[in-house]
Amino acid sequence: MIEVAGIDHVVLRTSKVSEMLDFYCGVLNCKVERETPSEFGITQLRAGNALIDLVNVDSKIGKLGGGPPSKSENNMDHFCLQLNKISEEKIRSHLAAHDIKVGEFADRYGAQGTGRSIYINDPEGNTVELRSQL
Repeated sequence: MIEVAGIDHVVLRTSKVSEMLDFYCGVLNCKVERETPSEFGITQLRAGNALIDLVNVDSKIGKLGGGPPSKSENNMDHFCLQLNKISEEKIRSHLAAHDIKVGEFADRYGAQGTGRSIYINDPEGNTVELRSQL
């Protein structure tokens, strides 16, 4: 059985990277933890035991979500749930038993470092990343 331990990270798409950094770092005291090469356009901010990823909408990854955030364009790319320790096989089996379409596991960076995770979609089409604790 899958058990959620907490939120690992939230990914926000933005056309206002500088203003978002001012807000999250200057106002909320988050710290820049990691930045990817500019073509990927991700700045990861430490927010307690989780991360807030800011994705530039003009980057390779940011363009996948459409235009800049507005009433008709997505602001959130996905959120990631940290699971209690469980094997990839058990996650895949559990999701299949609930008729959830399952993709491939891959190594991705999150609040607890690099780990294996998988993307799924909720009934509204929101992307949810699942990763087991290391």
